[in-house]
Parts: sequence; C-alpha cells; structure tokens
Amino acid sequence: MNGSPNLFAYLKLHFLVAVWSLTAIIGAVVSVSPVALVVYRTLFSAVVLLLFLYFRKNLNRIDAKSLMALFGVGALLALHWMLFFASARISNVSVSLAGMSTASLWTSILEPLVYGKRVKPRDVFFGLIAMLGLYIIFKFEFNHFAGLVTSLLAALVASLFVVANSRLVRRYDPVVITAYEMTGAAVFSAAALVVYLLSPWGKGTPFVPVSADWPYIIVLTLVCTVYGYSLAASLMKQFTAFMMNLTVNLEPIYGIALAVFLFGEKEKMTQGFYLGTSVILVSVLLYPVWVRFEKRRDTLKAGGA
Repeated sequence: MNGSPNLFAYLKLHFLVAVWSLTAIIGAVVSVSPVALVVYRTLFSAVVLLLFLYFRKNLNRIDAKSLMALFGVGALLALHWMLFFASARISNVSVSLAGMSTASLWTSILEPLVYGKRVKPRDVFFGLIAMLGLYIIFKFEFNHFAGLVTSLLAALVASLFVVANSRLVRRYDPVVITAYEMTGAAVFSAAALVVYLLSPWGKGTPFVPVSADWPYIIVLTLVCTVYGYSLAASLMKQFTAFMMNLTVNLEPIYGIALAVFLFGEKEKMTQGFYLGTSVILVSVLLYPVWVRFEKRRDTLKAGGA
C-alpha cells in the first residue's frame, strides 16, 4: 500500500460505490438471463480494454502462472455477478444490495487466512455489526429468503475476488489487470451460459438482448465495468481489502435510494429492512474513525516511550 489514503482517494472510493450501485438496477430491467448478461458485460469489457491496451502499446507480457491467476480471479468475478444479478431477479434490487453488506465479514475472515496474518478483532467487530444489520433484515423480510441467500453467496465470492486481486494489483498496471480478468470472466461466463441453456432451468430463457437492452448493457460495460474496475484496481493500492469491502457496504444505501426513486412501490420495504441497512451504514462510517483513533493512540504511545 502506498501510504495512507488522502481525502480525494476516499471520495473516489465512494464515487466508485455509487457507480456500482447502478449494476443491480440494470440487472433487474434487462430482458436476458443473469448468466447471459454477464457474458455481454465481460465480453464487451474485455474487447474494449484489450483494444485500448493494444493502441496504447501496453499489452504487457505476463508469465503463464500470473496469467492463469488473472483468468481465475476473473472467473470469480463472473460468478459473483451471476449470483448478484440472479438475487435481484429472485427478490428485488433492495434485497440484492442488502445481502452484499456481508462482504466485510467474509473478508475479515478470508484476508488473514490467505495472507497468513492475525485476524484483527476490530475488523471482525465491524463485520459483525454488518451481520447484525443483515439479521434484522432477515427477521423482517423472511419472504425474500431465497434472494437474500443468493446475495450472501454473491458477497462471499466477491470477497474472494477482492482478497485475491489485492495481491495482483501490486504487480501490474490496473488496466492490464482488468483487461485480462475480464477475458477470463468472459470465457468462464460463456461456458456457464452453454451449460445453463442446456439445463432444465435455462430452456426457453432469452439470451439475445432486445433493442431496449443495449443502452443498459453499454452503461454496464463502459461505466460500471471498464471504468469502475480499473478505478477499483488502482484504489486497492491505497486501501486494504477489508476497507474496500466495508465501504462497498454503502452500495445498498445508494442503490436502494435510487431503486425506490425509479421503481416506486415495488422497492418499498418494511421499517425493519431500513433499520438493518442503517446499522450497516453505521459500521461503514465508524470504521475509518476507529482506525484513525487507533493510529493516533499508537503514535502517542510511541512518542511517550
């Protein structure tokens, strides 16, 4: 990590979360299946990024081991998106976004295991606060059980992606990383689409977009994916994986507000749902304050030693 993040880095991180909050809304309004939507998203993103790197003459030579790692991380990203879009279809945008709040708890467990570090009680504490918010949502919105469980799985896979990607971003250019990961995601999602269409669940499911779908797919590709994930890769050099995921917990707040504005009654939930999301918001806002307090305390201790 290159020093402590400044205010501009935090603003960029929150802007990124606002951009990503659009993805569930787009996933809910297009006509194609979640698996097909991921194919178009990753394929077009990979083509745009590879062409950009080709004309910039920045198609770095990457060793085979790293290339396979990037493809594998891309497959995780594709799987996350499939589950995320599916949860929005099964329930609604609000439930899909709320389930993603558990990403911080998953990361607080996975990151130390992957990197051989000690689990920080602080990270687990704030992750558990997010889980408390989710429990409240479950209690009041049990009729959305299937959609919420699917979203929880999406959050777990997203955490695996962030933890794995946080090591790769230290070695390569963010755009290069995103290009190769999107290529791996496109290959994985295309294979998944073939399996899905041949399965009993996929028979008769539309996979060719109608004309009204294309503007959404273009925004999803260029803004939410090409720009969004390139920015995320660069921000990972300044923030820990846990801080990235904890801030992404704000995605339900941005996305739910936008979904209620766009879809009206369909997205309005019980008071318990909004109480749960408020608990999640508290954990997001308190975390950087807590970290700053700990740093200041440690500095004072070191100065008084």
